[in-house]
Amino acid sequence: QVQLVESGGGLVQAGESLRLSCAASGLTFSPFAMAWFRQAPEKEREFVAAINWSLGIPFYATSVKGRFTISRDKAGNTVALQMNSLKPEDTAVYYCAAARGRPKYYSDSYKYDDWGQGTQVTVSS
Repeated sequence: QVQLVESGGGLVQAGESLRLSCAASGLTFSPFAMAWFRQAPEKEREFVAAINWSLGIPFYATSVKGRFTISRDKAGNTVALQMNSLKPEDTAVYYCAAARGRPKYYSDSYKYDDWGQGTQVTVSS
């Protein structure tokens, strides 16, 4: 009965910032990794960022590296995504995900076992 709940989405202008948060509950064991994916209209689900839960090592998609920062709070079972210098192409529904086991690639969406409901991020020009 794992539940992931995202929050923090909204409408901003290009160049502005947003901070997304994901709260996890019902986890029997600590996940190996947690990640953020996004999906824009008529596009495939896209990897954004992931973090090794134990060590806190982050991984980023090239398109967001240098602008986004992923972090986690082990005690609080939360993961956040700080998004700076937002661009219109960042517009998408952002999803939080948790992987129970070790994925070969952090960007493999099918390796994540639990997903949140998503939160809309819209960046206007």
